Amino acid sequence: MFRSGAFVAEQCDPIREHQVQPNGLDLTLDAVFEQVGPGRIERGGKQVGERTRVESLSGPDDATYRLSPGAYVVRYEQTIRVPADHVGFVYPRSSLLRNSAMLNTAVWDAGYEGRGEGLLQVGHELELEESARVAQLVFARAEHEETYDGDYQGENVE
Repeated sequence: MFRSGAFVAEQCDPIREHQVQPNGLDLTLDAVFEQVGPGRIERGGKQVGERTRVESLSGPDDATYRLSPGAYVVRYEQTIRVPADHVGFVYPRSSLLRNSAMLNTAVWDAGYEGRGEGLLQVGHELELEESARVAQLVFARAEHEETYDGDYQGENVE
């Protein structure tokens, strides 16, 4: 069973009231990166390729990213804590899809805590403002043997 947006919001910070939806929480954009070096995934481990942060067009009140078609890694503003008896899923907001962009994510296991990332595929030039709502996080109750204790535990948490 999926949990309410209010429940999801209790597991994340910082949040603004307009992010809470009936069935989840809108995640907002913190930063955009381009991968510039090769990564590696092997049987016993992995290596994330080197990345550079995309420069924003800084305005007086906001930072805007102008993205050409291609693949980018986006980092969310929110620190997320997936409760021990839940699993998290992140979906793109429809406004991305309507602008020829897609956000790909993976399953967020019980016990994960961090500021996650997603793969943003841009099909046509797109501008994204910092703190714009780009994804929606939902939680479902889940049975499991253990909780997450992998390499990405605590990622992007300063």
